[in-house]
Amino acid sequence: MKLVRFGEAGREKPGLLDTGGQIRDLSGVVPDITAETLASGALARLTQADLSSLPAAADGQRLGPCVGNVRNFIAIGLNYADHAAETGAPIPAEPIIFNKAPSCIVGPNDDVIIPRGSQKTDWEVELAIVIGKRASYVGANESLDFVAGYCICNDVSEREYQIERGGTWTKGKGCPTFGPLGPWLVTADEIKDVQNLSMWLDVNGERMQTGSTKTMIFNVAQIVSYVSHFMILEPGDVITTGTPPGVGMGMKPQRFLKAGDVVTLGIEGLGEQRQRVVAFEENPPDTSRGKREPAQQV
Repeated sequence: MKLVRFGEAGREKPGLLDTGGQIRDLSGVVPDITAETLASGALARLTQADLSSLPAAADGQRLGPCVGNVRNFIAIGLNYADHAAETGAPIPAEPIIFNKAPSCIVGPNDDVIIPRGSQKTDWEVELAIVIGKRASYVGANESLDFVAGYCICNDVSEREYQIERGGTWTKGKGCPTFGPLGPWLVTADEIKDVQNLSMWLDVNGERMQTGSTKTMIFNVAQIVSYVSHFMILEPGDVITTGTPPGVGMGMKPQRFLKAGDVVTLGIEGLGEQRQRVVAFEENPPDTSRGKREPAQQV
């Protein structure tokens, strides 16, 4: 299944993409696609739903983050051998774990806001894991059983804040709008080989990143198992798993995002995202409730 959330920011409805590419409204079946929904076993119930009887969503709907009310947004750093090489960093002996603020999560086609004073806002196409059931101290041989599905994440990053300002990476990773998720939450059964998915990212139509999940240093099963040994993973938690080469920080000379840029990105089987980059506003509108500019329909 390809699950979506659509509508105004903060008022999204649950939906499912049918075989014709039409969003079907799931509001009469589940209240939303959230941690609570996943924990209740709703995914199994959705497989029994008669899609043809569900109402179609109106055309031109904004797509929200494909999972709502995320409580723990975890990230893995330097997890692609070719990306580590471009940054000059050694291959990690163990996964590098940091957090992105759940408040940075936005829809796949919402604007990305450059933080106040930022000069080094960067892009990163990543495969994200959505946890489906509680996981603690699970082995790598069983960890995929705890995965509900996968989606795209643009791990937007402010490199000065991340690297040059001391402390941990987190301060450059959790700024507002730095976590576009979606367009779909694709259930794990639809992905034949999560370790062989092509990935790409363009800025203003120019290809910046081309890669594949096959160059991950630590694969999905290893990541879920490893993280579960340091924290309890709950349904709805998101783990974004690292990026292939081609980030702005790795270029010579370095290149970063500016207002007016358009970022498009995709992963095989998981759809595409499109974000317009905008400048920071001192008094921005409340996007947690208000309606943003209509985004591209799937």
